[in-house]
Amino acid sequence: MPNDSVAEFDNAMKSPAKWAFNLEKPAQGQHLKKEHSKPAFDYAPIKTGIEELMTIVVQKKKASVKEIASSLGWSQKQVEEVAKVLEKQGVVDVVYPASVISSPSVVLLKELQIEPQEKVDGLVLQQYDFFADFIPVHATLFKSRKENSTIYEIKTPFVGPYTHAFLEQLREEIAEKIPVELAEITDEKKSIQLKEKFFNVSKQELQAHIPGIDEKNLNLLAGRLLHSMYGLGRIELLMADNSLEEIAINSSKTPVTVYHRVFGWASSNIYLESEEKIANFASQIGRKVGREITTLNPILDAHLITGDRVNATLFPVSSSGNTITIRRFSRRPWTIVDFIGEKHTMSIEMAALLWMAMHYEMSVLIAGGTASGKTSTLNSLCAFIPAYHRIISIEDVREIMLPSYMRWNWVPLTTRNPNPEGLGEVGMLDLLHSSLRMRPDRIILGEMRRQREAEVLFEAMHTGHSVYSTIHADSGQQVLRRLIEPPINVPPLEVEALDLILVQFRDRRTNLRRTYEIAELESGVSAEQLAVNTIYRWRPREDDWDKVNEPSKLIQNLNLHTGLTQKEIGEDVFSRAKILEWMLDNRISEMDQVGAIMRLFYSEPDSIMAAAEKGVSPKRFLGLEQ
Repeated sequence: MPNDSVAEFDNAMKSPAKWAFNLEKPAQGQHLKKEHSKPAFDYAPIKTGIEELMTIVVQKKKASVKEIASSLGWSQKQVEEVAKVLEKQGVVDVVYPASVISSPSVVLLKELQIEPQEKVDGLVLQQYDFFADFIPVHATLFKSRKENSTIYEIKTPFVGPYTHAFLEQLREEIAEKIPVELAEITDEKKSIQLKEKFFNVSKQELQAHIPGIDEKNLNLLAGRLLHSMYGLGRIELLMADNSLEEIAINSSKTPVTVYHRVFGWASSNIYLESEEKIANFASQIGRKVGREITTLNPILDAHLITGDRVNATLFPVSSSGNTITIRRFSRRPWTIVDFIGEKHTMSIEMAALLWMAMHYEMSVLIAGGTASGKTSTLNSLCAFIPAYHRIISIEDVREIMLPSYMRWNWVPLTTRNPNPEGLGEVGMLDLLHSSLRMRPDRIILGEMRRQREAEVLFEAMHTGHSVYSTIHADSGQQVLRRLIEPPINVPPLEVEALDLILVQFRDRRTNLRRTYEIAELESGVSAEQLAVNTIYRWRPREDDWDKVNEPSKLIQNLNLHTGLTQKEIGEDVFSRAKILEWMLDNRISEMDQVGAIMRLFYSEPDSIMAAAEKGVSPKRFLGLEQ
């Protein structure tokens, strides 16, 4: 590959608005304008000359290559090359005369029409723009007047029907030129290199076939070819939107459905043309993880190297048609600053208390219902762990992301499903036992589900490890019941090792997520009985939090392990709240920015506290000041 191409691709990979496969610097889908904005880009039709060429052919039904070349300002060879590509799509026929000195003719075989786009009748809720591999995308969310539902519409620069047919044929020819080995799609680094190869070859072929195409349109068309060859077609546009959590293909008869972070479920303006197309996408996903989905094995659960989780089913297991459900791995995880600020998930005082608990190695269990934000909360709290601690995380699907400064001593472990013969399974219990032999300071378990896993986890707490996990429950009292009653059934004396319970809640009416309560477990009237002491609780009508009780067990444990008095603990929480407020005021909300402040706090607490009190810009500490 030429050096210029290498440099260009390297720059594109570093750009925060173009590429998405770099998990260190997630790029795709960076929103450029929000909240009822006009499109930030020009979404006019892309000019390639192919539509103009075909306009001449459609008008005359038969036109000589010489005549077309003269009209377009192209060479006869360039016109002939484009016509040959369209000929393979059955659009035209290139007729060569008997005389070698005469010009070939292009004969129209099939006239292509522009498919009309149905206009959405509804109230605009939000608009924003983002990039998907050099393709600018304008997203609009509507409240449909007709169906009283949310509609998610995306627009990209328009490609004419003949240009589309040309790209379809070119895609097949490029795909034949690039052999793909299994290792190239299952290894993260090789996968990025393969994507680079597809993109550069696409650009070369487009430049060879379309005279005078400018760089912007060249990159845009190469991005389209990349999506159709290497990715999932127009689904890749959805994958680039960081506001989407889920993408669901329910059948070819219904639109692709998305779950938006703010507006919940919405139907999109994207359809897949056939059940076969959905099955092909499912097979493609399976190949990327070394598995296959067939009529004999019609269910696929896959964890992609990008972190996304995929479930696919084939007809007749899914009676309405083939399905694919993609849980997008968050390219930009929420942080504690998001939670106390824009998201209003918890109060600053609550966040400061949790920070103190995480700092001093208290074990925390995060509960809540489905989609209540359990894992997001767990992930945000992990940024409070000091960098000098060894962290082992265990998950079914990789969702935990830590700030970069903590990754040097972090071992992320993920479970593995058995192969079609039922061999090779690695479960959470296997990984839990293994993690205890890695000398961890902190153990993060994605979700506590089974009795034996819970028993090992509480044994780890009793042996001096700090443990963090999630569980499905709607209150502190329910967490206690789930832990001490079947099927988990952990003895109360073991459960007592848990320091804090944090309960997340999703309002089903407004789709807002809130921390419902923070509680601790205390000994009851006997050693076998435990009681829940609620420290903070959310008030739905006021959308605020009350401090219900003072933490009792937490203060005792902090006094035991740190020597801090109750007064000093209160002062410490107040100081941390000031720092969080300072970070919020200065919009320090990116994961690595939050991590950098935490790293400095643990090495120079007095200087960070002084900066927060004096209102010094955090950019000075982050190296961002000019």
